[in-house]
This record gives sequence, C-alpha cells and structure tokens, in this order.
Amino acid sequence: MEANPRSTGRLPAAFLTPGSSSFVDFLSEHQPEMLPGNRQLPPVKGMVEAPHGTTIVATTFPGGVVLAGDRRATMGNMIAQRDIEKVFPADEYSAVGIAGTAGLAVEMVKLFQLELEHFEKVEGAQLSLEGKANRLSTMIRSNLGMAMQGLAVVPLFAGYDVDRGKGRIFSYDVAGGRSEETGFAATGSGSVFARGSMKKLYREDLSEEQATTLVVQALYDAADDDSATGGPDLARRIYPVVTVITEDGFRRLGEQESQELARAITDRRMQQPDGPRAELL
Repeated sequence: MEANPRSTGRLPAAFLTPGSSSFVDFLSEHQPEMLPGNRQLPPVKGMVEAPHGTTIVATTFPGGVVLAGDRRATMGNMIAQRDIEKVFPADEYSAVGIAGTAGLAVEMVKLFQLELEHFEKVEGAQLSLEGKANRLSTMIRSNLGMAMQGLAVVPLFAGYDVDRGKGRIFSYDVAGGRSEETGFAATGSGSVFARGSMKKLYREDLSEEQATTLVVQALYDAADDDSATGGPDLARRIYPVVTVITEDGFRRLGEQESQELARAITDRRMQQPDGPRAELL
C-alpha cells in the first residue's frame, strides 16, 4: 500500500476489492501498524508522562443533548495546555468528548470520524446512534494495551437519535465497556464533582439554554475542587467548549455565546461562590 514512484497512478488492489464497510477493519487487515493500539512503545519503567485531557460533561433535554468540556490539559502537576479542544463532532448528529491521554484521544477521534464517513459512503446510509456507540467501544478496546501502560482514553459519546427522536449519552471504561447514561454524565478527573453538581441541578424539562447553563455550572464546580480542570479564564478569553446536538444537527456555541454564558455564571458566583443551591425538599 506504499507509494510507488513507477506506479501507473491506479489504486492498489486492496482499495478496489469489496469488503467490510468498516474502515478500521480494512486498516487492520491491510496495514495494522497504522492503528494506534498496535504501535509498540519502547521499554519504560513506571507510568508514561503525557498531556491528559480532564473533564467532559453531558446532559439531555427534551430537544436533544448538550456535550461540553473544559480547556485544560495537564501533565503531572503541570498545566500542559490552557486552551485544548476536547469536544469534536463525530458526524452530523453526534459528538465525542475526550478525557485521558490527549494525543491518543485526538487520533482516536479522527479515526472514528473517518470510520463513520467510510461506512456512510460504502453503505449509502448512516449508522444508527447505537451502532456508532458500538464502533467507538471497539476502538477503545483495541487501545487496552496502551491503557495498561498509562496511556488510557476514556471518551464520552453523545448524539441525537433520529429514530427515537431524543438525545442519548454513552460512557465508557478503559476496556471499551459501554454504558448508556440517563439524564447526565461526566468523565475525567473532575467528573465526581461535575456529576454531583449536575445531580442537584438536572431536571427532565430543561430548555436548551438551561441545559447549556447547567453543563458550564458543572464544569465550574469541577474546577473549584479539581486542579486538573480549568474553569472559565476571563483574562485570556478561554471558555469551555459547549456543543448542542438536536434534530437540526451538531452546533457549537460561538465565541460570543460562550463568553456571555461564562461571564454571567462568573458574575453570579461573585455573590454565590458555591453556585446555585438545590431545594431541600
């Protein structure tokens, strides 16, 4: 499959032979060393230090689902990057938020995007949301060898199910185990604090605006207790990435929208540092 300077310009036979609609299966058969999980690491002692993405949150509302992430990447006790992107569209109706080893996670997302695009071109139809979640589970499982060496990838997958007419959220473990979450979910180092925040604020009748506010509040609470999670940085104009997926497709909040939302929450926190309070009864 390598380039040949004397080639006639035709594609190799592998590209012209009918086969699976899965690009990952095609790659594993014809050039398996290109897959992230098949790469051999040099011998090392102890854990491998690499930049890690931290907190991702998601919540459903009657019209769809919201997926958001903070912007901080850490390496040990150091801030490796202040403005990393952690939420990506997978296709028109779904998105992935990454936590874990940043470099591997971004590469896995790009491969997942290609997997969905390849399936659609070969089959002439999109995978169901359930099918997309299963494909991502298989890709995470193939990275288990690196995960055991400390290079784990633990994403959060969310999308709008056009067949059921609602938003859905799927979480994963390092072995590719998949769970569908009800209402809201979080992953990453600040997930415990973010989940606790959403548990008190979530309602089934949230509007889209309330849902976007909820996820930013949860990220703020996670940053308040977890040093690896970055809160809104007003001085540098770095705000959480917030995406909304509805029957109209994937949409990322613009810079102005994110800024107004982050500033409104920060201003309110000046009066209530611990954030909104849930009723006792």
